[in-house]
Amino acid sequence: MDDSTPCHQDLFDEQGFLEDPELWSRDLALAIAAELRLGELTETHWDLIDRLRGDYLEGCARIDPCRALGLPVDCAERLFGGVRTAWRVAGLPASGSPRGASLAPGGEGGRQLR
Repeated sequence: MDDSTPCHQDLFDEQGFLEDPELWSRDLALAIAAELRLGELTETHWDLIDRLRGDYLEGCARIDPCRALGLPVDCAERLFGGVRTAWRVAGLPASGSPRGASLAPGGEGGRQLR
């Protein structure tokens, strides 16, 4: 398990992704962000987190959630230092979306979020 995963390590996979997105909370997101040394999460961070989670949980994963929010296409990199980190803070599993259009970076056969 990744050393940068917050308490309750049994909730996370070996890569540090939350296995059950229903267990996520804003407090957990803050703990993950603190462990990853991201600093304060701004309203824009939360907008992207909420968009990623909403799209994932509704099964309508978007390839470009940044653009859907009116943000630069590289907003995940700018805000979180990368897509994998944004995905982790959003409490989403590494396996990607439930309908097979994996947004999780490095997801098997999936497309990467930009």
